[in-house]
Amino acid sequence: MKEKLRACAAQIDEALAAVTCGEDLKQFHARFLGKGGVITALMKELGSYPKEERPAVGQMINSFKEEVLARFKAMESEVALREMQAKYERESVDITMPGVAHSVGALHPTSLIRAKLCEVFAGMGFRIYEGREIEDDYHNFTALNTPKDHPARDKQDTFYIEDDVMLRTHTSPGQIHCLETMKPPFKVVMPGKVFRCDDDATHAPMFHQIEGLVIDRHVTLCDLQGLLDTLAKAMFTDDTKTRFRPSYFPFTEPSVEVDVSCCECGGTGEGCRLCKGTGWIEILGGGVVNRRVIANCGLDPDEWTGLAFGAGLDRIGMLKYGINNIHLLYDGDKSVLRQFKK
Repeated sequence: MKEKLRACAAQIDEALAAVTCGEDLKQFHARFLGKGGVITALMKELGSYPKEERPAVGQMINSFKEEVLARFKAMESEVALREMQAKYERESVDITMPGVAHSVGALHPTSLIRAKLCEVFAGMGFRIYEGREIEDDYHNFTALNTPKDHPARDKQDTFYIEDDVMLRTHTSPGQIHCLETMKPPFKVVMPGKVFRCDDDATHAPMFHQIEGLVIDRHVTLCDLQGLLDTLAKAMFTDDTKTRFRPSYFPFTEPSVEVDVSCCECGGTGEGCRLCKGTGWIEILGGGVVNRRVIANCGLDPDEWTGLAFGAGLDRIGMLKYGINNIHLLYDGDKSVLRQFKK
């Protein structure tokens, strides 16, 4: 047994000299001290010795095992210290070096406009409704009194997924969903993305609108003008004025285009390129909800009346922040977007 222990000690010396990391230590322990290790195998040989020699041989093996275990623990402490020092060296920081500046993000200008409008409408008692972006023909066109031969249904103007399924061309389908599911009277505002086959300096295939709907008894255009006047003052300045011009929309009657006094020249129009000298800028459309739309949704148009209005969030943002091309909002140019950091 002494010869075997001497040979094992030589192997242990060689193995410990090769240990450089924690993984090497694990392999050393498994090879010599584990259940299937060399020293355990020596203990199993005790049965082959005469009975009177077993105590002495067993004591010899145990002493050898304790010595190896002590050397293992010493090496374990040494390796742990060595790895800690290496970690400190890898993660050391030169405190004399200048710090790395991390820029803080900012809300997109369209998101700023949307949040501001929702805040204003919420203050006037409106609920916020998020409509779906994929609509069927009925909700996007038919229920809104838009006939089959209307040019908006042309495939050159609308992104069709199937014959009767499309990306919504406006947020107005939200009016129909609200009329079908909400009990009047109610006031609701619907912000969201809309999609049209259009692309130039002031139009994009995807843009943002906000739609408002009021359903109550005996509401009039005067109520609409008061509401939109409050909105214009909140979005621009307290001196902003509004005016209505007659227009046409299939889902309102009467219909109006709504202008605000120019935020660049203050409404004077003198030499102003933004309003082209008129002193006014068109920002949205609206009107009294068409009786057919109310009837299409199962309500009595003799009992209930409504007001509807819609505006482009991107257009309002362009006017408010002096942006002359809608694509600047979506090209991801940091030099543009960084200006809205507050």
